[in-house]
Amino acid sequence: MSSQDGKVNVSTRAASVESFKVMDVLQRANELQAMGHEVLHCEVGQPETGAPKHVAQAAIDALNEPRVMGYTDAFGLLPLRTKIAEYYKKKYDVEDLSERRIVVTTGSSGGFLLAFTACFDAGDTIAIASSGYPCYRNILSALGCHLANVPINEEFKLTANELRNEIARRKEANETPLKGLILSSPSNPTGAMLTPDELKALCLLCEEEGIQFLSDEIYHGISYGKQEATALTFSSKAMVINSFSKYYSMSGWRLGWLVIPEGLIDPINALQQNMFINAPTISQTAALKCWDDDTIEELEKHVEKYRTSRSIIQEELKKVKELDPKNIAPADGGFYVYIDLGEENVAPGFGSVAMCKTFLEEEHVAFTPGNDFEDPNGNLGDRRFRISYAGGIETAQSAMERFHRFWPSWIERVQKAKI
Repeated sequence: MSSQDGKVNVSTRAASVESFKVMDVLQRANELQAMGHEVLHCEVGQPETGAPKHVAQAAIDALNEPRVMGYTDAFGLLPLRTKIAEYYKKKYDVEDLSERRIVVTTGSSGGFLLAFTACFDAGDTIAIASSGYPCYRNILSALGCHLANVPINEEFKLTANELRNEIARRKEANETPLKGLILSSPSNPTGAMLTPDELKALCLLCEEEGIQFLSDEIYHGISYGKQEATALTFSSKAMVINSFSKYYSMSGWRLGWLVIPEGLIDPINALQQNMFINAPTISQTAALKCWDDDTIEELEKHVEKYRTSRSIIQEELKKVKELDPKNIAPADGGFYVYIDLGEENVAPGFGSVAMCKTFLEEEHVAFTPGNDFEDPNGNLGDRRFRISYAGGIETAQSAMERFHRFWPSWIERVQKAKI
């Protein structure tokens, strides 16, 4: 497009990137809220709580000190990286993790960009779960990578079995080998969590096949009885991505971290220097308080609230007789419940996308349709939807009350559309 006709040039890369649809839902929800409606936000994975009390106070204290909040080392404040290394030793018994391998990033989003540009070239094929975080797909596509959508199993997981099947299928079809795999556990959107043995098998398979494994562990700390495991326990070649946004309730502070293999220290240092210089210094300074006993006590109370909200949604969904319990993901961790409506509960123009849109307009509750998370080459995006219960117990309870009020009229519209 020429600037002479008043239009600006837009790159093919930018024009091809899909929107992050949950943010589109949030935008409309905020518009309705501005019009005076009481909107219940069950779309975004943002804790209702702000940063922990001592973390926020540390930021205030730092700003009141007579010092400049200037640049840090590209990899972040050394005391913060030391605390992250100590966290892995204490929680997962990961010994001898050098601070040199820890990169403090501008949220997990900055971590994704560093990881993808360090590990992959344009034209490489990266495996992702067929139900997964949409920004993996969108960022990798913007970088010119190809995607292999690996079907999840009946437990809503991508394990070594599913990856091995994809590897074999690609060899049989003479397709390009996989260069990488990125996977979250607990998963967004399904909440499914790999067992330690499943994660170990996945790490070993990736090493055997020369696949760079990126383990997204940003929902660690938010789980409901099952054991969490980190890829660092099983592989020195895997890269771990984590964040202060979820468990630590610091979503707007834009702070995360990577734990990288030794061989990627210099390349990622150069990329960080050029792309971001460093993560926000004030956020890093405040985050030093994240592992204080008082802070952890406060955060664990948040998890108990998530547990209660999760139970409310799961119990209320059981009352919807049209929904097959097998079509509801296990929600082992994180703060989402992911539901498949089933083929019998959708009709042309009356799938989960239309349902979520209508529910928002009529009942002012924001759920996220599955087309944000599903393989775009399949048909499950318009059958599935996600409920976030990060917004609090009262929000979860009220949202489900409104859903019960809405559902009978909606399913009636679906059945009429089938006639």
